[in-house]
Amino acid sequence: MFIISLILFLGGFALFGLAFNIEMLQGVVFAAGIIAVCLAMALPMHFGSTQKSR
Repeated sequence: MFIISLILFLGGFALFGLAFNIEMLQGVVFAAGIIAVCLAMALPMHFGSTQKSR
């Protein structure tokens, strides 16, 4: 799970930088970067629970 989150996190930041260097669809690429970073944070929080609630 850590590797997937790390790839999403770094890929999201790469999309942030790419959004300022392309001509078309800057907003879509920037939004995709935000979504990728949010997923990178949400996946470990959702699937990382080690304790079962009773």
